[in-house]
Amino acid sequence: MAENEWLSKDFYKVLGVSKDATDAEITKAYRKLARKYHPDLNKTKEAEEKFKDISEAYDVLSNKENRQKYDAIRQFGMGGARFAGGSGQGGFDAGAFSDIFGSMFGGGAGGPGAGSAYERYGADDYEQPQPENGEDRNSKIRLTFRQAVKGATVSLSADGKKFKTHIPAGVHDGQKIRLTGKGKPGRNGGKNGDLYLHITVAEDPKFTLRGRDIIMPLPITVSQAVNGAKVTAKDIDGNEITFKVPAGSSSGAEVRISGKGVVNPHENGDLVGRVEIRVPEHPNLVAKHAAKEFDKACGDFADELARER
Repeated sequence: MAENEWLSKDFYKVLGVSKDATDAEITKAYRKLARKYHPDLNKTKEAEEKFKDISEAYDVLSNKENRQKYDAIRQFGMGGARFAGGSGQGGFDAGAFSDIFGSMFGGGAGGPGAGSAYERYGADDYEQPQPENGEDRNSKIRLTFRQAVKGATVSLSADGKKFKTHIPAGVHDGQKIRLTGKGKPGRNGGKNGDLYLHITVAEDPKFTLRGRDIIMPLPITVSQAVNGAKVTAKDIDGNEITFKVPAGSSSGAEVRISGKGVVNPHENGDLVGRVEIRVPEHPNLVAKHAAKEFDKACGDFADELARER
């Protein structure tokens, strides 16, 4: 701003300080107004013009030499001092007056300390809102056992908006899955929070999950356990599969079909049949007699079991 315009501007009034305000008071007043009217924080046209005015005022009053010039010009100009104007008429020539005081104080308004107030005070001085990440959410979903084993695409909603997500194969009851960015929205450019999905898996009457392995009961007869057998059963999809039960298998023994468990990008699990030796609930006399003969044929086996008990 040219010095010949200073007479018409009351910079002290613009900043709301007294004429004997200290440098610290001037700076404090400027920063307070800048925070209120800075274009990044206040988008009105009025604020834009106001910010220009307070920046001009601060540019002059914050520089010692410029402030001295300004005070002198205002004192003489407002006091009625008259100088010969360049036009040959009587009156105050602010341009000539500026030159006089410029030579007295060593330069014009562009001297030391010049430059925009915004350049000297970065965005931090205007206390712009800081980015804040959104809060996380928690939600629950209940899956069938088959969905947990096979994986499933499910529909969810947040803030009234529906979206779909894929539940990976092999999730367990009580497991928690994080869905990045599906939490509450961030503020001032911050990231969205995450959504934590708590999984509940319904029990299946036949199948259970152990890691990547699917466990199922495999009931067999005494004869199949003693002699060994190929036992047919149905998997979780209802397809027929065949377990090879070794001779001499006892209840609790496990037989596997490799790769028929949870499908995983790295390694599939197994389908595990847990042997359960079953006998008739009401055996007839022939079966009872045959069982006694079987125990005799096994020698000391019955006595060994008795000792374990």
